Amino acid sequence: MSEQTHVLFVEDDDVIREATQLALERDGFAVTAMPDGLSGLEAFRANRPDIALLDVMVPGLDGVSLCRRIRDESTVPVIMLSARADSIDVVLGLEAGADDYVTKPFDGAVLVARIRAVLRRFGHASGPANSAAAEGHSSADGSVLSFGHGDLEIDTEGMEVRRGGTPVALTPTEMRLLLEFSSAPGTVLSRDKLLERVWDYGWGGDTRVVDVHVQRLRTKIGQDRIETVRGFGYKLKA
Repeated sequence: MSEQTHVLFVEDDDVIREATQLALERDGFAVTAMPDGLSGLEAFRANRPDIALLDVMVPGLDGVSLCRRIRDESTVPVIMLSARADSIDVVLGLEAGADDYVTKPFDGAVLVARIRAVLRRFGHASGPANSAAAEGHSSADGSVLSFGHGDLEIDTEGMEVRRGGTPVALTPTEMRLLLEFSSAPGTVLSRDKLLERVWDYGWGGDTRVVDVHVQRLRTKIGQDRIETVRGFGYKLKA
C-alpha cells in the first residue's frame, strides 16, 4: 500500500497490546496503541486513524462508551474486541455504532482479514451494491431511488439518503446495507446473504451483526420500512 493504513488499538492487557501491535505492523499497518479509553479518545482526536480496534473492557472509558464518543464525531470504521462471544457487550458495542467484532483470543491472521474486509467496505461504499441499486426504481436522473411515495430517497451516486426531504446520516456499513436492500425491494434477503454481501464474509458469521445494524437502520429511515420475515430474513418495502 502506498500509504500505511493507520490503526488505533485500545487494549489494557500489555501482552495482548504489544503482541497485536507487532503483528499488525508486520502486515504493513501503522499502529497507535493505547492502554485505556481516555487516552484512546485523545489519540483518536489527535491522529484521526483509518480504523479503530477497541477492547470492550478497558479502564477509564470502556470500549462501548469510547465507540459512542467516536461515532458522535466520525464514521471511521470500528471493530470491537470481546473476550466472550455470547456477551451482551457484543450487542452493546454494535448498538453503540461498531461495524463488526472479533472474539478473544483471536488469531492474528483472522484479525487482519477482518480489518481488511471492513476497510474494503468503507473504501468501496459505491461498489457492487450501488451498481445493483441503480437498476431499481429510480428517478429521471437514474441515480435517485424513491420508496414510500417519495418519503425515502437514496442518491446512489452522491451516497446520500433523505427521509421526508431531510438528510439522514448513515455510516458506510449502514449505507451498504440500505443499498443492498434497495437493489431488490420486496425481496427477502437472508442474514447469511447480507453477511456475505455487506460484511464481505466468505465464511459463517454472527448474525447478531446483521440484526443490530438492521435495527439501527430502521431508527434512521423508519421502523416500518424494513420488514422482518420470520425464519428467512429481511426485506425493504417497495
